[in-house]
Amino acid sequence: MLIPRQSAAVFFAAAEQALQRRPGTLISPCDSLGWGDRGVKHKTASSRDQSTAPDPARSATPRKAAEAQAKDAESKAPKPRSGSAAARLAAEVERLSAELAASRLRIGELENRVDVDPLTQTFNRRGFERALARSLAYVKRYRATAALVYLDLDEFKPVNDRHGHAAGDTMLKAISSALLREVRASDIVARIGGDEFVVLLWNMTEADALSKAEALEKAVYATPVRWGASTMVVGASAGVTAIGPLDTPVDVLARADAAMYARKMERKDGHAPPSAAQAS
Repeated sequence: MLIPRQSAAVFFAAAEQALQRRPGTLISPCDSLGWGDRGVKHKTASSRDQSTAPDPARSATPRKAAEAQAKDAESKAPKPRSGSAAARLAAEVERLSAELAASRLRIGELENRVDVDPLTQTFNRRGFERALARSLAYVKRYRATAALVYLDLDEFKPVNDRHGHAAGDTMLKAISSALLREVRASDIVARIGGDEFVVLLWNMTEADALSKAEALEKAVYATPVRWGASTMVVGASAGVTAIGPLDTPVDVLARADAAMYARKMERKDGHAPPSAAQAS
């Protein structure tokens, strides 16, 4: 487009006025001259940045929403235990562990009591049968030698009849103590009946076991018990059997019992001790 020369001064004057009114914007002189949409509007770089920059008022709302959502998630997340809570938990675990250990110890004590005769504090029949089964397994595996002595007290019933059961209990405790003194710590003494005792002897031949059985009979007879004005004395008949690797607990007890009754018959035929429960 050609601008007449006489209008050039007017054109540039209009442009200068426009710049003075809006220093941050370049406006085509055509707009100042009223030439309509033929003029072109130009913005500076700073103006463009201002027009494209996000509005802080508008962007604040999404940011606050995100922050609120993060705080809500943090509040719902499981919080770590405090130091005091962890200490209380550790103390509770320690207490329960101590109670468990004490309970196990108590159970062990009760199991042992089930196997022990409360009067003589030796094995009862149940405890001895369990010990005999373990001993037989040892004999079978290692070819060890062992023998069983079965003792039945002679003239014990008159003690109970004449002096009462308290006197009989005292006699039984004295007899068990005498038997324990005659054997080794590795041997086993048990009361398996009212007046019946068994002794398991380790590392003994049958001949040695027969000698030990005779010593046990003498020990029983040599254990008088004072009861009031009376001195109570009883005897014992001992049967012996050797233990073999193929034996069962039932076999061993049956053989020893039969040997004990055979010995009792011998004693009745002239080898009986003096009468029991003699007055002093």
